[in-house]
Amino acid sequence: MKENLEWRELLLTLHETPGIGWQSIRKAAACGQWKQYERFSPEAWMSTVGLKPDQAQAVSNAFATVRVADRSERLSRQGIQVLTWFDDDYPELLRETPQPPWVLYTIGNAELLHKPAIAIVGTRGPTAYGRKTASELARRLSERGLTVVSGMARGIDALAHEGALEGAGSTVAVLGTPVDKIYPLDNRALYHEIAKRGVIVSEVAPGTPFHPGLFPLRNRIIAGLSLGTVIVEAAARSGSLITADQALEMSRDVFAVPGPISSPKSAGTNDLIRQGAKLVASAEDILEDYAGLLKQKAASLSDTAGRSQSTEAELDENEAYLLGLLQDGPLSTDRLHELSSFPFGLLHSVLINLTIKRKIEQHPGSIYSVM
Repeated sequence: MKENLEWRELLLTLHETPGIGWQSIRKAAACGQWKQYERFSPEAWMSTVGLKPDQAQAVSNAFATVRVADRSERLSRQGIQVLTWFDDDYPELLRETPQPPWVLYTIGNAELLHKPAIAIVGTRGPTAYGRKTASELARRLSERGLTVVSGMARGIDALAHEGALEGAGSTVAVLGTPVDKIYPLDNRALYHEIAKRGVIVSEVAPGTPFHPGLFPLRNRIIAGLSLGTVIVEAAARSGSLITADQALEMSRDVFAVPGPISSPKSAGTNDLIRQGAKLVASAEDILEDYAGLLKQKAASLSDTAGRSQSTEAELDENEAYLLGLLQDGPLSTDRLHELSSFPFGLLHSVLINLTIKRKIEQHPGSIYSVM
């Protein structure tokens, strides 16, 4: 466990070093000398891993100056959880993709990353037909237990998130900015609603300056988290077609909503259907492909709920409340104090009781997580 934690922090440091991209980290992972990386000189990074001189110097400086406890505290204070490729709870569907993110930052209910999901994407300037279709599809799929994944852009993306929040499946917003930065700003209310009832995800490290080139990269995460991708209104050169292409490369399903042949906003979706994408006229056209999976998941959730009720019976009201807060991921004492409004004396007493009952465990930096 200790070794894995060290690898995790080393990976996070590499990922957050400016100028170090996915391929550079792949080289470090292939080299595999994680125990030595903290002591590598710039020359060693160049000769052993194959980094360029400026990259080697940047990484060497990063390892010499990183303060793991400070970083952990800062992320916790922002309500940000971190998933790395080394973690057991890294989303399996995403792990199977050709270029899985080495690190994911999340705000909200990260458990949604493990639920059966469908991506819904499309134009930023939808017609009335596209608006109604995206919202209704997302709501119906969410009501039937599918989580809806999209990119929180204007138009179809935002409508898909809003519709999905009305159902039990909820929604995952994949950003091309850090998770603590709202973009576009007119989606501010939607962002806060997803943070409370869904989950916000990004591979972009907090503090990274805005860069439009990061947005196409997030499309592979949208497709990678999903069993299939639905395109609702897309012009012939729409960016949402990139997500469809990536879904196909990952051997995932692609669905398209047909539109009027006279509408430029449906040119891309109609072309996808000509190429073999499944035509979607209602949510049932999607749900029928995953009926067995959803039935299996429903049975699993029923078993989990039964075990959860048994666990709750062993705890008093305060203990059950704190345990519930920790279900979404590790939290610091300060964050638990803020969320629970418990006096510090009561908070520490309840945390001790939960630790004794082996419901939670404490980590360095006064961080607690469910066992």
